[in-house]
Amino acid sequence: MSLLDLSPVVPVVVLHDVAHAVPLAEALVRGGVRIIEVTLRTSAALESIRRIADEVPDAVVGAGTVTAPSHAAAALDAGARFLVTPGTTDSVLAAAADTGLPVLPGAATVSEAMRLAELGYQELKFFPAEAAGGIPFLKSIAGPLPALRFCPTGGITPATAAAYLALSNVACVGGSWLTSDPADVVGIEHSARAAAALA
Repeated sequence: MSLLDLSPVVPVVVLHDVAHAVPLAEALVRGGVRIIEVTLRTSAALESIRRIADEVPDAVVGAGTVTAPSHAAAALDAGARFLVTPGTTDSVLAAAADTGLPVLPGAATVSEAMRLAELGYQELKFFPAEAAGGIPFLKSIAGPLPALRFCPTGGITPATAAAYLALSNVACVGGSWLTSDPADVVGIEHSARAAAALA
């Protein structure tokens, strides 16, 4: 199964405290969201991925904000099961591919999407979605690039998620709202249930 088919919403998680990692992941899984993208924006990120991978077997945890070649190997070592890049450089893409993990490379323009398609990628992250054109952009490129499937991320909210998901070339959306308070496991489980219901 494709990563993009695991959940209609991929939680984009920023963790500053490793202690929140496992309870947060367990709450997401209880709510019906098995995929978790932990962003490599904090010093707690890699250890958070490691703990989720070790202690929450029903979660498919990956590393997001992969912006340097070194991030890819470090994420693999921590137990990440997939990698997500906000944009795509040759060195980052090569390092990510070298891990053997599924990669969701980022694109924000038609040329970037075409280049990634030429390299064999048909599932892409569209980031920053709202700032880069949002729903009108994705509608516009569905005709000329019908084989591509996107996970738009950036500025998407519970109020706009369904409209994105209704597009023919959108498989899921990324959102930070599910885990905006990493300590609120009750709220996270509730948000996850609402997100899973969008399928």
